[in-house]
Amino acid sequence: MSIRPIEEEAWELLEKSIIYYRGSPVGTIAARDPDIAALNYDQCFVRDFVSSALIFLVKGRADVVRNFLQITLKLQPKTVQLDCSKPSRGLMPASFKVELFNGQEYIKADFGDHAIGRVAPADACLWWIILLRAYVVATQDLDLAHRDDFQEGIRLILTLCLVTRFDMYPMVLVPDGASMIDRRMGLYGHPLDIQSLFYAALRASAELLIPNQENQQMIDAIHCRLVPLLKQIRENYWLDSDRLNVIYRFQVEEYGEEALNQFNIFSDSIPFYRLAKWVPEAGGYLAGNLGPSQMDCRFFAIGNLMAIISSLTNEEQSHKILNLIELRWGDLIGHMPMKLCYPALEDADWRIVTGCDPKNRPWSYHNGGSWPVLLWMLTAAARKMSRAELAHHAIAVAERRLLLDHWPEYYDGPDARLIGKESRRYQTWTVAGYLLAKELIANPDHLKLVNFEDEVI
Repeated sequence: MSIRPIEEEAWELLEKSIIYYRGSPVGTIAARDPDIAALNYDQCFVRDFVSSALIFLVKGRADVVRNFLQITLKLQPKTVQLDCSKPSRGLMPASFKVELFNGQEYIKADFGDHAIGRVAPADACLWWIILLRAYVVATQDLDLAHRDDFQEGIRLILTLCLVTRFDMYPMVLVPDGASMIDRRMGLYGHPLDIQSLFYAALRASAELLIPNQENQQMIDAIHCRLVPLLKQIRENYWLDSDRLNVIYRFQVEEYGEEALNQFNIFSDSIPFYRLAKWVPEAGGYLAGNLGPSQMDCRFFAIGNLMAIISSLTNEEQSHKILNLIELRWGDLIGHMPMKLCYPALEDADWRIVTGCDPKNRPWSYHNGGSWPVLLWMLTAAARKMSRAELAHHAIAVAERRLLLDHWPEYYDGPDARLIGKESRRYQTWTVAGYLLAKELIANPDHLKLVNFEDEVI
């Protein structure tokens, strides 16, 4: 069977993106656009590498993933930092690069301290655990995960995420911009994207930690957190026609354990008429954020798709999310799968919430832009729920443009007709996301790398 030109070019680009350290492959660079200054796009980002890593595992290139996991683990701070400007104990770097000094190669990590906005990557730790579990599933190399340094690395990440704070919710509290949406978008608190990754990382950790005396306290903490987290997301983040009617009639200023409106959400803060028109009877989704007097009703793709893949949503909810995508195809898919966030913040909201960030202008970048890398998550979610026709359709939409447009980082516009204004070409996770989607369609057995079938309750 001959390889089509788009797939042939994709494989060539992926191979050329590999970073080597002392002769061994350790990751992939973010992009190889010859016409735009590299900035930090010549580095290997933890979140970017996940799609590349998964396709390497599918194709038997586990050595790249193993090397990546070992390199990043060595970069993880292991001691308590008294200096608050230093990366916290247990944090994984946002990215790293190979530099040459006096003829010797060494690894330089960025924990967000050099990033635009100086935001620490809360999602990097979670993706690292999810990827370690995928590596073990693909290779059956439990010895790596059971090594003392890897067990310690998992414990340190979980300690960072499970630490007692002022908030008394089962979710992870993070600053705005601490995930793939790394610019200000009003996501401070408990954004869905992080909670979905947190749930998947907890489930992966429960599989990876050796049940011994040293780990038992952490294992107990995982099991104590999973059920409340599941219940909180499924019940309080969920939006469909029935739930909208309940929230619309919420009483406020309730006090005590029996309060239905636990977060004191004022109905005037929610655009009910627009939502009632937009959310179809057969559809639903998880809201973007929830906190005191706040419900962010935007649709965030990573959080909803990863919730399906990890079984954070139940079967009915998972189908309703896919129904929403199918029935609002023009809004969420358009001419390139798919919207990272919908709808975009515009006018006064854009100026106030994003700080007038020109890169996050309405319907661009993280503010309503469309990201081809999400194709693999959409495909995985659709495959899991036996909705392969959705994935086939989305892949066909992407194939019409990716090769001609030179594999852009993102697309702009409400319908994704425009190549992103500051989008890099030859973006590695765009390439890898497409290849991974094709592999998941061809062989659903690959879904086991990221899928969690059984529920925890």
